[in-house]
Amino acid sequence: MKTYALALDLKDDAQLIEEYEQYHRTIWPEVKESIQAAGIVDMRIYRLGNRLFMLMEVADDFSFERKAEMDANNPKVQQWEALMWKFQQPLPQAKAGEKWLLMEEIFKL
Repeated sequence: MKTYALALDLKDDAQLIEEYEQYHRTIWPEVKESIQAAGIVDMRIYRLGNRLFMLMEVADDFSFERKAEMDANNPKVQQWEALMWKFQQPLPQAKAGEKWLLMEEIFKL
């Protein structure tokens, strides 16, 4: 099993942040199913201010490319992702259209 860490910012607006969190308390079943079908075994999102940190534990055969392809072919996931852009803003180092950025592991005990 592999672990990945990713980061993203939310728009710095308390009302939008609360709404974003509400969506994640009741994530759409189709989105949850797509996450699991891609080989993501566990996913957690943490927040500090408007910074998000995602921790993903994935099966050995997980691939970001495969997940992206699956998402592109899933209308409900596309609807969810479009909705999430209402709340999210790219990190300064993100390329156009990039959301969650993979973080580099620099220490492990």
